[in-house]
Amino acid sequence: MALSRLRHPVISRAPSLIRARFLSLSSTPSFLNRSRGSNTSPEVAETLLRPVSFPLINGIYGDSSKIKFKIGIRSFSSAEIPEHTVLQMPALSPTMSQGNIVKWMKKEGDKVEVGDVLCEIETDKATVEFESLEEGFLAKILVPEGSKDVPVGQPIAVTVEDQDDIGSIPATISGTEAADKTSTEPAATHGDNMPEASSVNINTSELPPHTVLQMPALSPTMNQGNIAKWTKKEGDKIEVGDVICEIETDKATLEFECLEEGFLAKILAPEGSRDVAVGQPIAITVEDNNDIEAVRTSVSTDSRTKDEKPVQQIVKKDVKTQKSSFNRISPAAKMLISEHGLDASSITSSGPHGTLLKGDVLAAIKSGKVSKVSVPKDKTSSPQSSSSLPAGSKSTVQDVAYEDLPNSQIRKVIAARLLESKQSTPHLYLSTDVILDPLLLFRKELTAKYGVKVSVNDIVIKAVAIALRNVPEANAYWDVSKGERVLCDSVDISIAVATEKGLMTPIVRNADQKSISSISLEVKELAEKARAGKLKPNEFQGGTFSISNLGMYPVDNFCAIINPPQAGILAVGRGNQVVEPAIGDDGIEKPAVVTKMNVTLSADHRVFDGKVGGAFVAALRSNFSDIRSLLL
Repeated sequence: MALSRLRHPVISRAPSLIRARFLSLSSTPSFLNRSRGSNTSPEVAETLLRPVSFPLINGIYGDSSKIKFKIGIRSFSSAEIPEHTVLQMPALSPTMSQGNIVKWMKKEGDKVEVGDVLCEIETDKATVEFESLEEGFLAKILVPEGSKDVPVGQPIAVTVEDQDDIGSIPATISGTEAADKTSTEPAATHGDNMPEASSVNINTSELPPHTVLQMPALSPTMNQGNIAKWTKKEGDKIEVGDVICEIETDKATLEFECLEEGFLAKILAPEGSRDVAVGQPIAITVEDNNDIEAVRTSVSTDSRTKDEKPVQQIVKKDVKTQKSSFNRISPAAKMLISEHGLDASSITSSGPHGTLLKGDVLAAIKSGKVSKVSVPKDKTSSPQSSSSLPAGSKSTVQDVAYEDLPNSQIRKVIAARLLESKQSTPHLYLSTDVILDPLLLFRKELTAKYGVKVSVNDIVIKAVAIALRNVPEANAYWDVSKGERVLCDSVDISIAVATEKGLMTPIVRNADQKSISSISLEVKELAEKARAGKLKPNEFQGGTFSISNLGMYPVDNFCAIINPPQAGILAVGRGNQVVEPAIGDDGIEKPAVVTKMNVTLSADHRVFDGKVGGAFVAALRSNFSDIRSLLL
C-alpha cells in the first residue's frame, strides 16, 4: 500500500529521537516527551495522556423498562437513604441537549400510578408529557416548575415505593453515584465491541534516560489513529530516517520517521491497535542498548485487569436475574412474546416486584434457552404473529447472518463531519438546468484541432471558478467565532474523489486563473494520489467551494451536503437529451433535441441569501451558454 510522508515544521523539545514528517505548514502540538534519569516527575505517565470526555449515559439500575426515556437510576447502596429512583431529564429527541420544566402535574407526596403524567417538558421540538412507568410516590422534586435549560441527564425528581420513605429522602440529591453506576453498565455491555487501548504504568524513577513517543496529531481533524504496522521491533537499532511505524489517520496512512540514532526499547501500542487517542504513549526509545531491558521490566500494562472487569459485571447481572417466576409483565415484553410465540414461563424476570421486562425477553431470545408455545394447526394465528416474521425465517436473533465492517479513520471522520454539517449548517438548495451542447461541441473542437483531451468535469470546474470570481460574495465562509461571513481571496475548488477508504476532496487552487488543460492535468494527478493514499495535507486541506459530480452514473439530480467550513457545494447530474421548442434560422419555432444537465447548489444560508445564490446560479448558466468565454 502506497504511503505518504509528512514533515513536521517545528519540534519543540530537542534533542529528539523520533519525529513525524509533515508537508503541512500548520503547527501541531509536540508529541515527544523526553525523560532523564530519576529526576523525572512520577506523574509523567499521566501528562502523556490526553483526557477523553465520555457522553453522559442515562439508564435504570435494576429496571430496564425505564430505558424508554432513559430517566432514572434505582439506588440501593445508601444506608441512610431508603430504596429510591432518581429521575433524570430525558433526551426526548436526537438533537435535544437541554429542556425546560413547563409544569409539574404531581406534587411531592402524591401517589404515582403507571401511566400518570409527572410533568410537562419543553424540548427543542415540542412540549412532551413525561409519564411514569411504575407505581410509587413522588418523594422529592429537585427541579422546580418553570426551570429552563436543564441539561439532559440532570436529576429532576426522586420517587420511592413506600410512602413511609418520603420523609427520609434528603432535600438535595446530586445523582453522582447514579451517574457513576450507569456509566459502567454500558461499558460492560458493549465492552466486546468497543476497542480500548490499554493504559500504561511507567515507573519513571526506575527508568534510564529515555524518550516517550506519543500518538501525534497528524491532521487538524485527527483525535485518534490506528497503528497499521510496526516496521521496527523491540530492541532494534534505529538510524536517522528509519520508519518506525505506519499510522492510519483520518486522512491517509503515514510513515513515522526517525531523526536520531537510538534503540526501540518498548512498544506500548501493539500493531493493529485501533482508536489510539492523540497524546497517548505508543513507544519508548533509549540511546544505550544496555538500557532496553530496564525499560521493559519497568513498564507494565493493565490489560489483564481490564479484561476481568466485564466478567465480574456479567456475573453480577446473572445473579440479579436468578428468579424463577414473574408477577407482572410489561407491555413491550408481552408484545415480543406474542410475536415470537415464546413460552413466558420459561423466561426469568429481573424487574422490580418480579416484573418481566423487554430486556429479559431479548436476552432469552439471544441465548436460545427459551421454549416456544405449540400452536394447533387449525388455530388462526394473530395478525401480529403472522406478520412479524417472513415465512421460512428463524425467530432467534442469533441465527441472523451478518458481517461487521470496521470503518476506517477516514470514514469515521466523514460520518461525523457530515452529521455535524447537516445539524449545524442551514442548507439552502438552488437548482437549475444548463444546456450542455455548447460544452460538448467545444470539447470536440479541442480534441480535433489541438489534440487536447479534457473531461466534462474539467470544464465544469472552470465554469464554477469563473462564476465564483464574478460573484465574490459566494466565495466565502462563515466564521463561527466572530458570527460573520469572511470573503476568500482565492478561488480554490475541492473535487470529490471516491477511494476505497472513503471520499477525499483534493483541491485545485486558483482554478479561475488556470487553463482548462492545466486543470485537467492537475485533477488527474490529484485523483491518482487520492486513490493511492499519497495526498499531502496541503493538497486536501482548505478549499473555498466543492463540486460533486455523479454524471457518470444514471443520476439526474441530487443534493450534496456542504463540506464545512466551506459554504457551498455544487451537485452535478448526468446530461439528458430532451425535446423542446427552438427558433430556427428561418424564424420559425420547431422542435429540437438539446442536451441538458441539472446542477444543484447546496449553500450555507448564513453566507448565501437568495440574492447571492441567484446571482451565482445565473453566472454559472451564462458560462455554460457561452463556453468560449472561459478562455478569456
